Amino acid sequence: MGLMDQLGQAAGGMMGGQTAQNPLLQAVIGLLGQNSSVGGLAGLVQGFQKNGLGDVVNSWVGTGTNLPITPDQIKQGLGSDFLSQLAGKAGVTPDAASAQLSSLLPGVVDKLTPSGKIDAGGIDQLLNMFQGKMGA
Repeated sequence: MGLMDQLGQAAGGMMGGQTAQNPLLQAVIGLLGQNSSVGGLAGLVQGFQKNGLGDVVNSWVGTGTNLPITPDQIKQGLGSDFLSQLAGKAGVTPDAASAQLSSLLPGVVDKLTPSGKIDAGGIDQLLNMFQGKMGA
C-alpha cells in the first residue's frame, strides 16, 4: 500500500469515511500545500511551535507516538483569525472546525512525514495526488 493510500485511509477513518465530501479536510489539504497562506506544512508546524505547542506538533512529525491535541490547543496553534477563515471555507463554525481538526491533524501530519522530516517537494506531490483522489 502506498503512502497516498495510507493517508487516504487515515483521513477517511478519522472523518468517518467522508473524505471526498468533507470540506474541512479539503481546506486542510489546501492549508498544507507549499503555496498556502501559512507556508505549507513547515509553516503550520512553525506556527504551533511559536504558539507553545512544539512538543505536540513535533510528535506528529517525528516517528514516535503522536501526542493528542485539544480543540482549544488547535485554536492556540492556528490562531483564531486563521481558524475562522478555515472554518468559513469549510462551511462550519470555528468550534466545529477545531474539534474536527483536533482528531484530524495529528494523523495527517504524521502520514505526510513518514521519515520524521518535512520534505516540502514530496509533500506537495502527495497532496496533489490526494486532491486528485478526492475529485478536487
